Amino acid sequence: MTALQPRLAGRPGIQSDIAAALLDPDLACPEGLCAWNGSDPTARLAVYRNNVVSSLVEALAATFPVVQQLVGEAFFRAMASVFVRCSPPRSRVLAFYGQDFAPFIAQFEPARQLPYLPDVAWLEVARVRAYHAADAAPVSAEAVGLALAAGAERLGELHLTLHPSLRTVESRHAVVSLWAAHQGEGGLEAVDVDAPECAVIVRPGLDVLVLKAPAGAAAFVAAVGRGCHLGEAAGIAAGATPDFDLAATLSLLLGHGALTSLHFPRRADS
Repeated sequence: MTALQPRLAGRPGIQSDIAAALLDPDLACPEGLCAWNGSDPTARLAVYRNNVVSSLVEALAATFPVVQQLVGEAFFRAMASVFVRCSPPRSRVLAFYGQDFAPFIAQFEPARQLPYLPDVAWLEVARVRAYHAADAAPVSAEAVGLALAAGAERLGELHLTLHPSLRTVESRHAVVSLWAAHQGEGGLEAVDVDAPECAVIVRPGLDVLVLKAPAGAAAFVAAVGRGCHLGEAAGIAAGATPDFDLAATLSLLLGHGALTSLHFPRRADS
């Protein structure tokens, strides 16, 4: 049994002191802390400290399995331990812990030789967010047919609604191929890590999909998310990426349930 009890009388800040000491091994055991059986509270605190850090590192490993596979378990645990101590959880929901792990990796000097690693972490964060997003039915084939029947002259006015789980990651590195190789889809040795890739992450049903998307798809999705109609969003994406392929992007989004509705705005004379 390792129970510790704070003597709260006259020490209103002891809980904050304990929390700080749990994450910083250089801090002394807070005054006013005692063990249930009268033993040395410093030794008991060390047990708690190890359990807290280990539990949070395990939570990060569950969220970032591919990051861990890319660097190895020993490196990952060392890096995650540093992160845990400087960025403790701000919520009881550990499923979302590590949302700022990617920018931490980008500044973590021992990982500088792996410039693709932060974007792989962003992809894994996007998967978690997609997994926990709200459910929604993908747009029906009938709705697509009605939109097409309106004629090419009106298609640019079309408004699209994104699936709540839809996320994108745009990278200068082959993040989708790296992730897929660690799922057994192709060999890691065949991946050109310096090839830019765009990822679309969506959960139209029970499974989260990680899809390689055409260049400019992320800009298109972002524009749609801001309320731009189809023509505006396509223009923004084409301006950001000259080789943007609207047909391929729409095919990907519609084919994988990433859109939930299509509708035209009401005209003033209707």
